[in-house]
Amino acid sequence: MVEVVTREELKKGLAEGSIALIDVREPNEFAAGHIPGALTMPLSRFDPAQLPRDPAKRIVFNCRSGKRTLQAIEIARLGGRRDACAHYEGSMLDWLSAGEPVEV
Repeated sequence: MVEVVTREELKKGLAEGSIALIDVREPNEFAAGHIPGALTMPLSRFDPAQLPRDPAKRIVFNCRSGKRTLQAIEIARLGGRRDACAHYEGSMLDWLSAGEPVEV
């Protein structure tokens, strides 16, 4: 099962510190602009063992459109990380279209 996180849920979780946002885009994409507070873990070399292990934080994946997040969730599951099953469905396209801030 994949959990869907909305933009508002993501913003609230990041502000409260209850979400660990994992950006699975490639380094050049991340460097061009990312959601403030996101950690970079490119899908091309994604290792679920490197995901944060903080029971107080929900792992949420994001990418450009939401497709690579689903791949990351599957890889995480195969790697035994059942706690990594949430994604920001619209990802960066949704974030940018809403005029939300980005870090470069």
